[in-house]
Amino acid sequence: MVASKTQKTSKPKSAAKKTIKKKLIKKERTKVICISHKEDADGISSAALIRQAFGGDSILVDYPGQMEALQQVANDEKLKSLYICDLGLSKKNQDEFVELMRTMRKNKVSITYIDHHDIDPKIVKDLEKIKVKLIHDINECTTIQVYDKFKSKLSDHSSFIAACAAITDYMEDRPIGSKLLQIYDRQFALISATVLTYNIVGHQKDPDYLLYLVEELAESKFPHEIPNTFEFAQIQVEKLSQMIAKVKNGLKTMKNIGYMEIMDAGASGAVNFVLGLSGKDVGVAYKERIDHGIYAVSVRGSRNCAVHLGKIVNILATELGGSGGGHDKACGAVIPKQKIKKFLTEFNKKLG
Repeated sequence: MVASKTQKTSKPKSAAKKTIKKKLIKKERTKVICISHKEDADGISSAALIRQAFGGDSILVDYPGQMEALQQVANDEKLKSLYICDLGLSKKNQDEFVELMRTMRKNKVSITYIDHHDIDPKIVKDLEKIKVKLIHDINECTTIQVYDKFKSKLSDHSSFIAACAAITDYMEDRPIGSKLLQIYDRQFALISATVLTYNIVGHQKDPDYLLYLVEELAESKFPHEIPNTFEFAQIQVEKLSQMIAKVKNGLKTMKNIGYMEIMDAGASGAVNFVLGLSGKDVGVAYKERIDHGIYAVSVRGSRNCAVHLGKIVNILATELGGSGGGHDKACGAVIPKQKIKKFLTEFNKKLG
């Protein structure tokens, strides 16, 4: 009888231990992380709205640092939910991206990928197969998509942040973006978006400040309410005004492009001047990143540009050992230093 009682009582104890262990394992996965693009207002604003809706931590990266950041979070045993925003894929990294997503999904990590860059249809199917939540529309910027999907969890002010992001990504004329912009005085939205952009571009080497911007925007603050933003924007405006003369002196052209190497500023800040002053339908600005042995390249197209620049740059950059991609009229690339001249020549040919 004693043995029988022991057998009866041992099973519930064993089951209880297993239940407790399972609960402990579940409790360990508590982290919410958003990895977003650090170089423009769309990426920063996307991270801010994700933070407002779900809390958690933000990791801000550029394209060269994108996969390294994903690899690090993939190894985080406490990761529960991952949001990836405004980080397009290229031919070079898309397969590795899917494999990392597959690894995290096997570990029961919830993944939401929100983006507006062109994605290979095969990669879309692969992501859907492993049940990554894909929110993807090439016709609206990423922040607009974040707002539209999660607005029930966001403050009313989030619509303003989304409208500003649409302006800075040249997508304020799209269906949702234009509707949100109508809520606000246009000039107020334009100056707010511009000030925000100049503060982001001017603080690329100050990651703590960029995270501070995410926190302030997540707390529903206007750009002018964040200390010293207008003063810093004024400094950036002065630098850009000096850039005009430098572009005039250093600009070169081929049949289909205007191009220029930038020495003392960001390529993204100069590329619109290159486009406008060259008289071509496509402008290219590039700057060497000495510590990486690469050139960071920015490309812009005029309204008359009839080809999808992001698709062309994606394929060409990959062929040359780099990576790239983006929108139809605004995109970027990372090109090995020794291949930059070939990139320019081949890009000019493909546009012809």
